[in-house]
Amino acid sequence: MLQEIRERAQGWVAWAVIILISIPFAFWGIDSYFGGGKEPVVASVNGTEITEQAFNQNVNRTRMQLRDQLGDAYDPALFGDARIRAEVLERMIRETLLLEDSEAMGLRTSDQAVRAAILGEPAFQRDGAFSKAEYEQVLRLQGLTPSAYEASLRRQLLITQLPRAIRATAFVTDALAERSLSLVRQQRALTYVPVPSVAFEERVEAPSDAAIAAYYDEHPQQFATPEQVRVAYLLLDAARLSAPDQRLDEATLREQYEQRRDEFTAPRERRVRHILLTVPEEADRATRAATRERLLAIQERLRDGEAFAEVAAEVSEDPSSADSGGALGWIGRGMLDPAFEQAVFALEPETLSDPVRSRFGYHLVEVLDERGGEPRPFEAVKDELKAELRDGGSEGIFFEQAEQLATLTYESPDSLVPAAETLELEIQESDWIDRSGGEGLFAHPKVIDAAFSEEVLERGHNSELLEPDPDGLQAMVLRVAEHREPAVRPLAEVRDEIVARLEAQQAAEAAQAEAEAIAERVRAGQTLAEAAEGFEVIDAGQVGRAADELPPAVIRLAFSLPRPDADAEIRVGSTSAEDGGDAFVVLVSEVIDGDPARLDAAEIEAEAGVLERTLATADVDAVLADMQARAKIERKPVVADDSL
Repeated sequence: MLQEIRERAQGWVAWAVIILISIPFAFWGIDSYFGGGKEPVVASVNGTEITEQAFNQNVNRTRMQLRDQLGDAYDPALFGDARIRAEVLERMIRETLLLEDSEAMGLRTSDQAVRAAILGEPAFQRDGAFSKAEYEQVLRLQGLTPSAYEASLRRQLLITQLPRAIRATAFVTDALAERSLSLVRQQRALTYVPVPSVAFEERVEAPSDAAIAAYYDEHPQQFATPEQVRVAYLLLDAARLSAPDQRLDEATLREQYEQRRDEFTAPRERRVRHILLTVPEEADRATRAATRERLLAIQERLRDGEAFAEVAAEVSEDPSSADSGGALGWIGRGMLDPAFEQAVFALEPETLSDPVRSRFGYHLVEVLDERGGEPRPFEAVKDELKAELRDGGSEGIFFEQAEQLATLTYESPDSLVPAAETLELEIQESDWIDRSGGEGLFAHPKVIDAAFSEEVLERGHNSELLEPDPDGLQAMVLRVAEHREPAVRPLAEVRDEIVARLEAQQAAEAAQAEAEAIAERVRAGQTLAEAAEGFEVIDAGQVGRAADELPPAVIRLAFSLPRPDADAEIRVGSTSAEDGGDAFVVLVSEVIDGDPARLDAAEIEAEAGVLERTLATADVDAVLADMQARAKIERKPVVADDSL
């Protein structure tokens, strides 16, 4: 039979089949047969695609930033996954538009701007100065290389360049600031009448069965219980693990010190100042020679005794250092142009260099001081070494057991018992929690996402290894012990609650009707006391916008009423039923603006700053809105990602 197949495979039929198969491979490639293709996108902006991978990275970064900024105040319920993802997508669309328009305008980010941003970043500083070691460590922890970070920083600076320029155009006159302050500090003379809803409780009629049923049918969300789970979990905590006994005698510590001497050695740095005459890299020989001769003449002035700082302020063409006498601060290796750096570390302190050529031009360099290069003494780091060795032992046990926990719960996906017995951990249970989260460990979005994920909730498997608090070295695995579907409580259970709401609503409506009637009688010519017979009339005197001794509804209404004029010496209005069902009648008899003559220059300047920032933000928003209106933007629906 094999011989027959071989013979038939050599005929024209076989060749026809091969040709038919080859055509799709030639046009679409093998990826079309194995599900390959370009990465999924979540949006397209004028043809520029925002990939799902970049989008998810931004979502995770935003979530981490919110946790870091808010700390214990972070509430997962206020930052739902869908909300964060929608906001991040809109931000990425705006940034893409800004990047495109900035590049079209010819805007660029200079090397000096990138360098200044890196040197000024607090995360890269040690003892108030830039540290190359700190810079590299921070990037390494984030999984970034210096070149990748600097490219990202250059892009981000370019994105913010246009908004910064727009904001810089906003200005506010002193007259406008004074007018704004006069309104902010405005006071109003007012009298008000509380109309409490409790005064009408006796008039309330018991709601009918039909009204109760209708309210129940129209407001099911008010009586719904959310979907809930109760989870069983294993928690591994490095703080509760004890390190194996290890001898931390003097010899062991000194051995560790010698092995890690470089860690305790501050990098060699030099405090430098310079004078720069700029020359384009593509400049011809004559231009370079002329610039060098100018610098040699400046060098002679310095050698003749002229003050370096004064000469630098006069002739240096480095805008970032000329005003400070050419000072560049403390410089470490890897921070500057290679040729400039070589000259800096070749000079003896308090020595003036000959002209040094870099890609920026020609420099005269003077080294003022040097530091670093020597390790901290053993005695200064002895206690630090001892603590690290002890903590390192506990951490080693933690990571080993965390790996075991992940393996055991994966191998037995339907139970936590094998892992609990092997690692001698207690299986704990949570209270009932919903998708908005709970307390402690269950306030972390990763934990909630895992508890309600398809793998755990629907398939009944153990979760993957979770790290709710990576800084605290904790790891956990959970599974659903019990599950409650969302449900609307039965009418019989919530009947009394509905009756109370309907009766309170009737009382509030009666209070509102009475407040409107009092206001109408005042407009018809009665005094407030006459119109409000039976209710207390309160003379509040002159009050400001920020008065907190009066009900907020009274302040809001008082400052929304028109000014009294010649035709109407007073203004009266009534609030809607609020603040527990109470209504209010408010009468304004006088408006007193803040006196500009009592304002000092500092107050006017502060108010102008607030208004400028407000106007600047509005200007930027208007430009972005125009960009979005003119752009071709395609969005895909943004949904919560349970895998995060």
